[in-house]
Amino acid sequence: MPLRRGRIGRPGLLGAVARTAVVAGTATATSNAVNRRGAQRAAEQQAYAQQQAPPPPPPPPPAAPPPAAPSSGSDTVAQLGTLAELHASGALSDAEFAAAKAKLLS
Repeated sequence: MPLRRGRIGRPGLLGAVARTAVVAGTATATSNAVNRRGAQRAAEQQAYAQQQAPPPPPPPPPAAPPPAAPSSGSDTVAQLGTLAELHASGALSDAEFAAAKAKLLS
């Protein structure tokens, strides 16, 4: 009787499990590689788009303030009256009122 070497026919349960594990592992490795490659390409495209985009336009220069009109005596008195009313109503604190009055009188 001749000696049989190895199994002939279908693989047993352990062989089927091993083959399934190899196939699943290969599929997972391939999927991960494809995902990494896609993410790398997206990052490269985004970097290229940022390099090719024109720089934002510079902000417009600030508008020059209108020239100050010489204040007349009655105008100053009216502004002081307005400041006093705001201070009395509580809209201006003592420090704010003092600063505004000093600016107005200087």
